[in-house]
Amino acid sequence: MTHRCNWVSAGASPQYVQYHDEEWGVPSRDDRHLYEMLVLEGAQAGLSWSTILNKREGYRRAFANFDVDKVARFTPKHVETLMQDASIVRNRAKIEATILNARAVQQIQAEHGSLAAFIWSFVDNTPIQNDLISYRDAPTSTEVSDALSKALKKYGCKFVGTTICYAFMQAVGMVNDHERDCMCRKTCAALGGAKPKARGKARTAEGA
Repeated sequence: MTHRCNWVSAGASPQYVQYHDEEWGVPSRDDRHLYEMLVLEGAQAGLSWSTILNKREGYRRAFANFDVDKVARFTPKHVETLMQDASIVRNRAKIEATILNARAVQQIQAEHGSLAAFIWSFVDNTPIQNDLISYRDAPTSTEVSDALSKALKKYGCKFVGTTICYAFMQAVGMVNDHERDCMCRKTCAALGGAKPKARGKARTAEGA
């Protein structure tokens, strides 16, 4: 019997299942994808992940397929247009954050060579391998997500609180939080190598 992490419910949409099976926890070092996930995790604040996944194609259309340089050039006129776009979350603060974060990513790229080099330095370029019996045991933040959050904020990023950063780390494979019996855990571990598990400290949900 196929076992997936318990956050993938029996009635989950094919899109949701595919995200878990093929993307979540897979180590990513592609700047465009990393920026996309940073935006989407921030957009999720106060909403469900299924809502964001359902709007993912809308986000790609609205934000130039997450081309950092193009989004960084968006103007207040773009913001007003996006506020009328039902295919994304029409929250002014989140839309403006997407543009601000693109400009911050440009600065990070200029200073560190790539967003990937900067992001992955927080885990010494090797994914942390946790050993969770149940996803309910996963931390909502760790010292690493605290540090990443603080560093991103210094560059001017918004919607990058430590809880959002930990969810981002899970999504892009900086930490492997697939459950012990999940069919995807070993694959993600093999892609990322091994590292002793790091225990996090539970936190209440945090926004920007």
